[in-house]
Amino acid sequence: MKTDTSWRRSSYSNGQGGECLEVRDGVPGVVPVRDSKVNDGPVLRISASAWSNFLKGLPT
Repeated sequence: MKTDTSWRRSSYSNGQGGECLEVRDGVPGVVPVRDSKVNDGPVLRISASAWSNFLKGLPT
């Protein structure tokens, strides 16, 4: 995985380290996703198209 990008949390996250997930930008074709509480834990790699569909389905 590309290492010169950083992980980011939702702007809705309160920054207290609660129940958050983080995503990483800049990885062609996939969106890496991890648990914010487990920095060295597993990373899910979701296709960019599946991530886009997921975001479209969220309430605004």
